Amino acid sequence: MSLADWSAMTRDLLRWSLGMRGPRSGPGAGCRNRSVAGLATLAAVLELISGPVHAQVPIRIGASLGLTGVYAEFGQVMQRGYQLCVNAANAKGGILGRKLELTIVDDKSDTPTAVAIYERLIAQDKVDLVFSPYSSPMTDAVAGVTEKYGKPMVAAGAAAPAIFKKGRRFLFMLLSPAESYLEGLVDVAAKRGLKTFAVIYEDTLFPKGIAQGAADSAKKRGLQVVAVEAYPRGTKDFKGILAKFKLSPPDVLAAAAYYEDAVAITRDVKELDINPKMLAATVGSGFPKFYETLGRTAEYVYGASPWEAALVNLRAGGLVPVVRQYPGAREFVESYRKEFASDDMAYQTAQAYGACQLMLEGVKRAGVLDGEKIRAEIAKHDAPTTFGAFKLGADGVQVGHKILLFQWQEGKKAIVWPDELAADGPRFPTPPWGQRK
Repeated sequence: MSLADWSAMTRDLLRWSLGMRGPRSGPGAGCRNRSVAGLATLAAVLELISGPVHAQVPIRIGASLGLTGVYAEFGQVMQRGYQLCVNAANAKGGILGRKLELTIVDDKSDTPTAVAIYERLIAQDKVDLVFSPYSSPMTDAVAGVTEKYGKPMVAAGAAAPAIFKKGRRFLFMLLSPAESYLEGLVDVAAKRGLKTFAVIYEDTLFPKGIAQGAADSAKKRGLQVVAVEAYPRGTKDFKGILAKFKLSPPDVLAAAAYYEDAVAITRDVKELDINPKMLAATVGSGFPKFYETLGRTAEYVYGASPWEAALVNLRAGGLVPVVRQYPGAREFVESYRKEFASDDMAYQTAQAYGACQLMLEGVKRAGVLDGEKIRAEIAKHDAPTTFGAFKLGADGVQVGHKILLFQWQEGKKAIVWPDELAADGPRFPTPPWGQRK
């Protein structure tokens, strides 16, 4: 029996004793009064003992991530972000006077599996809070569970606006909308007088949003969109879809693709000797592993990123430290380097860290582990996290956060857009494959 149970039992005995009939004076009164006094003292002592013990019961947080399967590259780095955030909070005493306990289950990048995991975490394991899985389709499916149980969830790995426009009250968008991911690429191309634009994409929710947004942006900036083509998930050979660009390559060729596809597409573009003036592969090109796998084939490739570790040392216009817009970013980067002995940080790690920060801030402001109250605090939040600005529009879509454009230059990601953060600018145009060193 726990101390809390003993305390409850003693209080019950005390109530029973106080309700006993018996002489309040006379021969039996002293014994009765001493018994009541003793029980009262015992109850008070146990209350003092059990109170702190109860207060130290950890706040339990549950989540699923694709630690294996097609989303493994993303799930593994998001896991790091969640854990680093929880560690940082615990180092400061936790939240509401309680430490945090995080449980992450591998959903194997499978949507039905993720749904079942969240159902179990909430209904059976009785977790206090939940963090999100990776990808828009997975988040969309899991949100049905979290909505049912009134559990707030900050989407750390979903950027398709459609899933936030379904009248859901407990789902919050952290990332910039997918449609804005290649805005920087289009801007750089337009300012340099490029004329034609083509994009291929995996036919799933997030890449489709990137492609459609890029095509719309290109048209508005006066570029001719010569191709917007989808390919099915699981495609391994892209030569067929790319061959049409060999004789007449577009000035800009973009691929809205996850990691493995981004690597394969870049390789196939080289093998087919297709030579656009700008080549982009996003979001898969953002991983350090992209360059490790491709070597100098990755040089000049552009990618979109919502966050980069380089922001910690940048100055807007060469003057104002950019890190002021990302509070806690310096400490986050330092903790990452200490924990993992590496500078190879994917931006998805920062996404997870920022989503965790936002959830914990909501709990702190609510003052209780009440889903409705936490939801209300997150919904009105308008302040930056380590991941950057956070502000929701009237339709629930993220309007505060902004996307960066990087380019692989000499084995490092250099931010080349927006202009005020671009130290040296893009290396333009991309030289033909046959003319590279």
